[in-house]
Amino acid sequence: MKITKYILLIVISLFFLSCEEVIDVDLNTAAPRLVIDAAINWQKGTTGAEQKIILSTTTDFYSNVIPKISGASVSVKSSENLNYIFSEIPNTGEYLCNNFKPILGETYTLTVIYKGETYTATETMQSVSPILSIVQKNNGGFSGKDYEIQVSFQDPTDKNFYMVKFFPDIYKTPSYSILKDEFTNGNMKSWQFSDEDLKQGTKIDITHYGVSELYFNYMNKIISISNSSGGGSPFQTPPATIRGNIVNQNNINNYALGFFSLSEVDERDYVIQ
Repeated sequence: MKITKYILLIVISLFFLSCEEVIDVDLNTAAPRLVIDAAINWQKGTTGAEQKIILSTTTDFYSNVIPKISGASVSVKSSENLNYIFSEIPNTGEYLCNNFKPILGETYTLTVIYKGETYTATETMQSVSPILSIVQKNNGGFSGKDYEIQVSFQDPTDKNFYMVKFFPDIYKTPSYSILKDEFTNGNMKSWQFSDEDLKQGTKIDITHYGVSELYFNYMNKIISISNSSGGGSPFQTPPATIRGNIVNQNNINNYALGFFSLSEVDERDYVIQ
């Protein structure tokens, strides 16, 4: 009987020792792909002259650093042939323009030249209805016990698409939602936001965007993937399977990730009471 017990203990010990062995998984890594973050946002009540476009590349699975792209040529041209040059802050991958002139309904074309290849995209500046009210509930959320805010705006009678960003100061990354007026055209609309971690004094940055139908569809896919993978910002390195509106004019297979969008936005800050 004792011999049987000793044999059993030895087998169990060998099992757990084998479980501690480290196995290296060889993940295939694709070649880096250009990522173009070209969101032109025009805050209501400002000139919208200062705009920024960020260039980076995808990276492998194990890297925590997003490589920035320097030395590219970046410009945006209006349909009236007004050309806006975006100049890089040296070695940052951030390209700035200080004289951009946003016009609602105007069509613009982005051009990025990098390593001898030209990437382009064309979009139209979208308007947004202003935020009319922000109302707080103290018995909101799924539990009925959380703080919740409702951000309301009046939808015009034409076809519109919207996006909102909620960024509480307790979050590391913002939360995004999208909305279209397909069945409620011309009605009062609202965004709702709640979280069990909200408390009195929490500050929430709210950005309300008017977006194109194409950008709406793109963000719908990005947000869905972000939510299914456990959250996080959809504006971290985008999935390689989701392609935006940016086209490589020299090599269609060497496409860039990201999207060129132009939105009028309404921004508000709200503090939980």
